[in-house]
Amino acid sequence: MRIGKSLVGIGTALTGMSLGAAVWAQDALGDSVKGLPVIGKPTDGAMGFPPAATEVARDVHWLDGMIMWIISSITVFVVVLLLVVLVRFNQRANKTPATFTHNSVVEVVWTLGPIVILIFIGAFSLPILFKQLEIPKADISINVTGNQWYWSYEYPKNNIAFDSFLLDKADLKDAGYSQDEYLLAVDAPLVVPVNKTVVLTITGSDVIHSWAVPSFGVKLDAVPGRKQKTWFKAEKEGVYFGQCSELCGKNHAYMPITVKVVSQAVYDKWLKAAIKEYAGDPQPLNVASSN
Repeated sequence: MRIGKSLVGIGTALTGMSLGAAVWAQDALGDSVKGLPVIGKPTDGAMGFPPAATEVARDVHWLDGMIMWIISSITVFVVVLLLVVLVRFNQRANKTPATFTHNSVVEVVWTLGPIVILIFIGAFSLPILFKQLEIPKADISINVTGNQWYWSYEYPKNNIAFDSFLLDKADLKDAGYSQDEYLLAVDAPLVVPVNKTVVLTITGSDVIHSWAVPSFGVKLDAVPGRKQKTWFKAEKEGVYFGQCSELCGKNHAYMPITVKVVSQAVYDKWLKAAIKEYAGDPQPLNVASSN
């Protein structure tokens, strides 16, 4: 019985800490983010990708559409061939079957055809892949750690770090979210400025997780003992949602990602409040004095 009471007490304390973080996040951003559009929010019954907010995401979406046309054309071609064979070479229509064993022209065509198609696809896909993997110079560097079942973020330049938990349903309205954004919203979102190159260094603390925000074209595994880098440059201010995309245990579905892309002025204001909250290193004088 005493053990049960202790566990309840610990749970209550953790809930209080989480709510405190949510209140702090709203206070830090204030009214500046109330008008931010929600971009990439899942929609019941919808198909396709969420709107792209980065150059990489646009390229990935275009590549997917191009390959879909190629795959669909091949599928239609094969189905037509099957129908021709069924109609022209069934036992009734072709009572005397041919006796040849091979056709050199056909064999050359069905060997070279796929090679040409793959080279064509590779000519477009490889540059996009390199664009994802070649990390540009960072305007902002953020360390991301996947935990069971929440995300930890660190801004090493300013020596601040915080944990990001699923926001309780009862706290959605106070934090500026709608009720249908439950399982998408978090108490302490990742905040970055618009049109800035953000480089993420991603790892895991326990099992493999995956940090994924579809509108950014970003999805990278968080592997314990390994640090991997990815990047994005969001071109539109807004609230973006993602999810852990690697099965990581019983609460995998309760490990969302929320990113708020704001103006530089709002970001500076948030960073100043975050440094005060987490006792981080002060900003350079020329930045701090402008707020």
